[in-house]
Amino acid sequence: MTGIIRFHETGGPDVLRWESIELGEPGRGEVRLRHGAVGVNFIDIYERNGLYEKSLPATLGKEAAGVVEAVGPGVKQVKVGDRVSYAQGSGGYSEARVMSADDLVRLPDNIDDQTAAAATLKGLTAQMLLRQVHRVKKGDALLIHAAAGGVGTILVQWARHLGATVIAVVGSSAKADMVRELGAQHALLSDDDWVGQAKAITGGRGVAVAYDSVGKDTFMRSLDTIRTRGLMVSYGNASGAPPAISPLELSKRGSLYLTRPTMFHFTSTRAALTKAASELFDLMGRGVIKVHIGQTYPLKEAARAHADLEARRTTGSTVLLP
Repeated sequence: MTGIIRFHETGGPDVLRWESIELGEPGRGEVRLRHGAVGVNFIDIYERNGLYEKSLPATLGKEAAGVVEAVGPGVKQVKVGDRVSYAQGSGGYSEARVMSADDLVRLPDNIDDQTAAAATLKGLTAQMLLRQVHRVKKGDALLIHAAAGGVGTILVQWARHLGATVIAVVGSSAKADMVRELGAQHALLSDDDWVGQAKAITGGRGVAVAYDSVGKDTFMRSLDTIRTRGLMVSYGNASGAPPAISPLELSKRGSLYLTRPTMFHFTSTRAALTKAASELFDLMGRGVIKVHIGQTYPLKEAARAHADLEARRTTGSTVLLP
């Protein structure tokens, strides 16, 4: 038997329940993994509240790290005793699980479980945004929303490493100080006129890319910060889903491009996943990217972690500890 967080109906954090299930043995191509730490992400909230549909009852958690306890027939990617992490699938909110070996990446010795659980999904998301959706180059001006969050803190550091001008939007003065320490040249408050400030910083031209994970509350204004033929990247819905817009809205702002990427489409093959993870772990190992774990909770208190994340009481990454 193993402990697991499940929900039988969509709704607020209170729908999350601690239950016990029989785990079973891994089948062909599968492993049994004992979790050391579990990452919390906004996609977990979207699945819990019904924005992203799941068959019920369901568990959450696309990101976790741990040790391989058993392998099924045909598994060649990992062996018993390997330390690994993952960033796709579902079932991380558990003490242990059975899952596909194809989804696992091996961890270097210098990255512990908590750091891996805090950074694998978020770091692979940052790799997708900065290296694939738009290949950031030196001198690019970037607008990054929720820059003090789990993905945001990695984006800020990685973008600076690539030579970009980082304009970070955050919710408080304390968070502004934090992202400046991470390398952001400009930290703007979400309650201020960040559109006008971003345009002023870029000499009226606008940013090359706006990375918007907030959604409804910021989407249209983010479009107003982008230069002619620049890119709008909508990759989250923290305040709700962005509005539907006419393509003419992109045209009248300067022939903008709009994309709504999902990380799993950029790591759908084993080769793509391992390549992206290798780049991420290399930068983490060299200290270019420092992972900020703002808060940890016992796995049984996943509901409290969700409530704090939704209320914007968190900074950096949130980790659950089995």
